[in-house]
Amino acid sequence: MSELRPTSISPKDAWEILECDPRAILIDVRSSMEYLFVGHPKGAIHIPWIDEPDWVVNPNFVRSIRELMLGGVIDAVGSGTAPVLLICRSGKRSLEAGRLLLESGFSEVSNIEEGFEGELDEAHHRSTSGGWRFHGLPWEQC
Repeated sequence: MSELRPTSISPKDAWEILECDPRAILIDVRSSMEYLFVGHPKGAIHIPWIDEPDWVVNPNFVRSIRELMLGGVIDAVGSGTAPVLLICRSGKRSLEAGRLLLESGFSEVSNIEEGFEGELDEAHHRSTSGGWRFHGLPWEQC
């Protein structure tokens, strides 16, 4: 049996989907500290995959996404559920979260490659060669 994998998309492609499909939702799966203090894509909904204080996988992750979908973004007439786009810091946690959503019956799940900050560069800095912020996409910070 093959492993389920969310569709991989670039930050720019994710922004285009969000701009063109009003049903699409962007879920930021990073910790609360990252979401609040590092910043997040404008309009992202925060549902952490792993969060403080215990740093374990959120046992309510799938349920929280289902509740969000039942809150009005299910297309009962058209093609099913809204596209779910997942983002984390560099695209690794969101990939894991996307796999779980697919295993749980979600059909249109995408992982934003590069994440919000991208990978570390040679100087151990992020946002210098990839990520949502690097590409100049809309974001905000508390």
